[in-house]
Amino acid sequence: MLSCLLLLLVLHLAAVSIPRRIPLRKGRSMREVMREKGVPEGFLKDLKGDPGRKYQLSKAVAYEPLTNYLDSFYFGEISIGTPPQKFLVLFDTGSANLWVPSTYCQTPACGNHARFNPSLSSTFSGIGVTYPLSYGFGDLSVVLGYDTVTIQNIVVTNQEFGLSLDEPSRPFYYQDFDGILGMAYPGVGIGGFNTLLQNMLQQSQLNEPIFSFYYSRNPTYNYGGEVILGGVDPQLYSGEVIWAPVVQELYWKIGIEEFSIGPSATGWCSQGCHGIVDTGTFLLTIPGQFMSAFLQELGFVVDCSDVPSMPTLYFAISGAQLPLPPSVYVLNIDGVCTVGVESTYVASASGQPLWILGNLFLRQYYSIFDVASNRVGFALSA
Repeated sequence: MLSCLLLLLVLHLAAVSIPRRIPLRKGRSMREVMREKGVPEGFLKDLKGDPGRKYQLSKAVAYEPLTNYLDSFYFGEISIGTPPQKFLVLFDTGSANLWVPSTYCQTPACGNHARFNPSLSSTFSGIGVTYPLSYGFGDLSVVLGYDTVTIQNIVVTNQEFGLSLDEPSRPFYYQDFDGILGMAYPGVGIGGFNTLLQNMLQQSQLNEPIFSFYYSRNPTYNYGGEVILGGVDPQLYSGEVIWAPVVQELYWKIGIEEFSIGPSATGWCSQGCHGIVDTGTFLLTIPGQFMSAFLQELGFVVDCSDVPSMPTLYFAISGAQLPLPPSVYVLNIDGVCTVGVESTYVASASGQPLWILGNLFLRQYYSIFDVASNRVGFALSA
């Protein structure tokens, strides 16, 4: 009997120690979905905002401009409740809350997605507290509850999450994903409740306080990459890992020492810049004061035949040069080539120019988020 118990314990510890791999799918861009449905181009322009406003802390619980989701995005599957109800969520390092649509919500946007039904879950308990999540062009309101969250073999009990009460059709109706799973620091989450990542660690569901992202350079709907919870996969990157300390434990914000276009340093970060590593943003976001000079150098719409001869961009991070070749930062959509950038006029909290290193940058670099050491690692993606 004792030997059986020891064997079960060994098997349990071995299972916990294995990092969990969650495949990421690459969804159609929201632009594609809306155009397929005949939505006018003006609708898209109305939604455009400043992506940096996502990081401005205010009375709202979260400020998530979904302008970046007009482009391509990546999502994976989780389950909530007992028995489990499945949802496709963005694994978002730029926010900290978990929310999904619910049967409390009767808007078309909710009806077009999977909705959590609390009456069908034996482990659900309501909190009865509502919060707004502000998006600039419409508020999403949620009511809080507790339930079991399952991600493959990871099981987190009594996890606080948001159940949507209403969602505006602009733009939620047109998104392929259902909700958002935030992976930023607890300081930007709803106060008084543990984030999912905190509970994973407290409930010993991760062997290491680390998670990592891999984005395929040739993504498809069925495989766009992976998020690995509790470890890294050396087969998904090559070379050494460049580590950058987090400069503010709210978002995964790091220092950028210099930015170069080809061999020429711009000097834009001579007094220091900050960059937020954000898996919930698609494009490379440039500080607004530099956008005009950037476009003068590179243009925005470019001749696709000229892309191979365009300059490589370089980010100086922790003393290392991280190159971003034109094959990565130029997007080819139906034969129209554009530089995949947008601008923000929001500065870092301490005044430095703010960059957002989104999916476009992270296709080139495998990213490792070290919770215990408060640092982000980059290595060239395989």
